Amino acid sequence: MKRNRLVVASVASTITLALALTACSTGGGSDDNGSGEGEATTGDIRVWLNGSDTPDAAREYLKTTFEEENPGSTLTIEEQSWTGLVDKLTTALSGSDSPDVVEVGNTQSPAFTSAGFFREITEDEYQSLGGDDLLQGFVEAGNWDDKHYALPYYAGSRAVFYTPQVTGTTPVPTTLDEYVANANALASDTVSGVYWPGQDWYNALPFVWENGGFIAEQNDDGEWEAGFSSEGGLAGLTQVQELMVNTSLAPKDGQETDLQVPFCEGAVAYVSAPTWIAGTIKTSATPEDADTTPGCLETYGSDLSAFPLPGKTAGEPAAVFAGGSNIAVAQKSNNPELAYKAFEIMMSDEYQTILAQANMIPAKVSLASEVPQEDAIAQAGVAASKNARLTPASPKWADVEAQNVLQTAFTRLANGDDVNTVATDLDAKIEEILNS
Repeated sequence: MKRNRLVVASVASTITLALALTACSTGGGSDDNGSGEGEATTGDIRVWLNGSDTPDAAREYLKTTFEEENPGSTLTIEEQSWTGLVDKLTTALSGSDSPDVVEVGNTQSPAFTSAGFFREITEDEYQSLGGDDLLQGFVEAGNWDDKHYALPYYAGSRAVFYTPQVTGTTPVPTTLDEYVANANALASDTVSGVYWPGQDWYNALPFVWENGGFIAEQNDDGEWEAGFSSEGGLAGLTQVQELMVNTSLAPKDGQETDLQVPFCEGAVAYVSAPTWIAGTIKTSATPEDADTTPGCLETYGSDLSAFPLPGKTAGEPAAVFAGGSNIAVAQKSNNPELAYKAFEIMMSDEYQTILAQANMIPAKVSLASEVPQEDAIAQAGVAASKNARLTPASPKWADVEAQNVLQTAFTRLANGDDVNTVATDLDAKIEEILNS
């Protein structure tokens, strides 16, 4: 029995069910889905963007430019919540009233591309939209069967935050080993050298990668092999456990939420987090808006600093997990030609520059220089993103995350369980899911 068909909450299972119910074809050109001949020259295009990450300036540019370039047509942006997005996208993309262009999380992309929900991007189109200049990890996440279906929209990277009020004169580490050593030296009964909640697996991946390990790789026969119990994987997990057990005061079963709280209490030397957390830390402790999350601008946020997690080699940033999104044209768009025109605008240098100037890492490497140079934290994120990686490009990876496989394993490490046993169990579980 295949586990992914039993886990209703998983992305792959939800998509498989939707496809079965709608008999959705992975090919294009059918009259039913509006692609093929007879496409409208004018129409109404709906673009789904998630959360409030996309700045208003970019939204306005997209709508204005599209409607100016396509007289008689309109473009409407419909903001979606990240919570419950997969189920909502699955239902919408398989129905007769599909949105035309959609944003999807990078780790969610393989499940949707493999299911045939996105229009194929030809090689000529791919080259004209950026080609090798695009963030290649995100390109890989949007590929299926050596074809392009979704492209990078923007990236979010992680940086290590600190304040000299806590770290004192401790120099910024230049290697991963120095980072571990600094954390041990800075840890005390009241301060975490590295604040590391037990379920946080995102920040563990760089240690695995930098030591030569891997998450999971597909062999020539199509079988997936997990690599946490490889020599490099074990070396990385050993460092992770050292930090979790010896330097962190975070809950051993805690999640990576509200990290600004212990930081603003002055109880954190280092915390690795998405660069957007800087905005929260630099918010007043008594914000005027009651809905705004309090920060500590007046104290520890006043001299907030950050650096990219260092790698094994001095001067080179570690390979970190990249957050962010891909965008794609829906296979069932009722106006695929117009949808692609909107897609082109979102991939354009002009649009991507707007994202970069809003401190987002753009889809194109050549536009990284547009991120404000005076913002040290944004630049730390840019530096980290240059060596960023993603989770395995398998549609069943969604099942791994849905079943909390990694969260469970790293909670065990935080509680001091044997590294080799945890790694072996973790690999076996990942392989069971990916090969089911």
